Amino acid sequence: MRSYYIASCVFTERFPKISLAIQGYISARFGMEIVRCCVPKYKVKEFEERIPEGVAREVWRTLPTHAQLEAGDTVYSLCHNCTNIVGEQHTGVHTLSLWELIDGDESFPCPDYSGSIVTVQDCWRSRENQAEQNAVRNLLRKMHIRYVEAQRHGAATEFCGSSLYRAQPPRNPKLAPKHYAVQAEGKFQPHTEVEQVALMRAHCKGYATDQVVCYCHYCLEGLLQGGADGRHLAQLLLPGFIKAAQ
Repeated sequence: MRSYYIASCVFTERFPKISLAIQGYISARFGMEIVRCCVPKYKVKEFEERIPEGVAREVWRTLPTHAQLEAGDTVYSLCHNCTNIVGEQHTGVHTLSLWELIDGDESFPCPDYSGSIVTVQDCWRSRENQAEQNAVRNLLRKMHIRYVEAQRHGAATEFCGSSLYRAQPPRNPKLAPKHYAVQAEGKFQPHTEVEQVALMRAHCKGYATDQVVCYCHYCLEGLLQGGADGRHLAQLLLPGFIKAAQ
């Protein structure tokens, strides 16, 4: 039985320095193999060029494109698409979020945010994953962050930024039909960019706090489109990743 961490193409493109820090933490603390994506050779050259030049791109090029998964293996990821695709494609492979791994690491040096208050925004793509949702909230408490719930949260959330208002990648419903075909019926309805921004602005007006924390790069995109002070959980944990990797 082996364990793998999927670094995520899209997350690494958006947050190259944070992705590197997470990879450093994973290697130093757990020694598990790090791979790029959940499927073989997915847009390999495209993402190599999309990740900003520098150390992040150089390291990315050294990573295997995917893992050769077998029953009994465990996969950790911060990308909900990867988690869902692995879960549907590989019987007997355990899928867990990065947040569950960190929450279970008693020696992880959580930064202290001294009682700041945020709203937690759950993601539609992982609305059934209560273990991940619990880990996110545990980590906020460990960082001394007070939180309030969004009006629709947990299994009731319908939010994934503006990603639900444009066509989804055609690979997703093929590789994870339960999540992205059956359960996605009526979603992924294309809207213009202007309409997407308007929808996000309307959504963000419903938050009770200035700052909103999410744990999905699509959710963060929508929060920023809507004018919210959105933060990805990985951004808040960054000092801990750096310290833990030393």
